[in-house]
Amino acid sequence: GLAAKIETLCQNLSVPVLVKEVGYGLSLKTAQRLRQAGVWGLDIAGAGGTSWSKVEAYRARTAEEAQVAAAFTDWGIPTAEALVMLRTAWPDWPLIASGGIRNGVEAAICLALGANLVGMARPLLQAAAESPEALASRLRVFLRQLRIAMFCTGARTVADLNPTHLVKRDPYGTP
Repeated sequence: GLAAKIETLCQNLSVPVLVKEVGYGLSLKTAQRLRQAGVWGLDIAGAGGTSWSKVEAYRARTAEEAQVAAAFTDWGIPTAEALVMLRTAWPDWPLIASGGIRNGVEAAICLALGANLVGMARPLLQAAAESPEALASRLRVFLRQLRIAMFCTGARTVADLNPTHLVKRDPYGTP
């Protein structure tokens, strides 16, 4: 199957292999298979970013195809949930958090949860489609948000961000 092909790839390439999910997040079981295959690291690409089910629903040629795809629009493991699960299982495995990241605060949260890197596409692509100046502005805003989040948590560097900076909130607002 696919895992065997990835393992062959890992064994025959002279560079590290990084596997990127496509918007559904990675389960512990899938990540374990990839790790055993020799994958160097993962781009989690959790649910919350680009929904390929929505893309397929849009591309569908028939109403039935659209209905099938639409049923999966909320499918997947959210980025933060996958990140915590995978970082807990493998403290030293390189992990990139992407999928639904929209600003510097969300990037800071992912870094605090254990991501080595954070990826973001939609906000940057939208700005780039507008103009080079809009893209530069969007990046400046992102960096200011990240720096302020770091200041608010006492993190002098990105590496200083950690789970102790996060507070779990009760969704019902009870103490």
